[in-house]
Amino acid sequence: MYKEINVETWKRKALYDFYKDFDDPFFNITANLEVTNLYQFCKRHKLSFFLSNLHCALETVNEIPEFKRRVLDIKVVEYEEVNIGSTILHDDETFSFCYFGRDKDIFEFNRKGKENIEKQHQSKALDPRLNELNSIHCSVIPWLSFTSFKHAKNFGNKDSIPKLTFGKVFNEGNLKKMPLSVAVNHAIMDGLHVGKYFEKFQKRIDNLK
Repeated sequence: MYKEINVETWKRKALYDFYKDFDDPFFNITANLEVTNLYQFCKRHKLSFFLSNLHCALETVNEIPEFKRRVLDIKVVEYEEVNIGSTILHDDETFSFCYFGRDKDIFEFNRKGKENIEKQHQSKALDPRLNELNSIHCSVIPWLSFTSFKHAKNFGNKDSIPKLTFGKVFNEGNLKKMPLSVAVNHAIMDGLHVGKYFEKFQKRIDNLK
């Protein structure tokens, strides 16, 4: 379910018109999240850190209208809600994509997520689902605490799906931190909205009990 944005009356019309035909309209911001409370929450409740973090990422996405907007043909639309897909690593060191529907309950999201991951490990089908616009693309690079990140791009497909990349958790004093790269289409949103995403994501993590 989505609603169409009237571009002619949209306050971002001039910005949209400026960026929409760029060969690569995406920009990327990388910063660290403080994940001490998320780490402790997962230990306390015996939950997957990966899935719990994915849940927080997805719920935060659904709080911000700009992260649910997409370019669909020649229209701009806003989905009622979006889901998330992530890369998962297999035993043979290849990866494929696994998809997770939204569930506001973090415990139920963990339960269903583990089932989805197990099924994907068994099939190993790449399953990119490039045409499912009501989603967020996520990657995990758990071996590196990176400071920047660049995605592979197909310049011909007019991509507008935001992309999140999480890095290795590292210690800084008594705190645990984790790099997050957020890549978004500048025709759809600006640095202000990415800043809101980091702020709301951090608040969601900090409020876990």
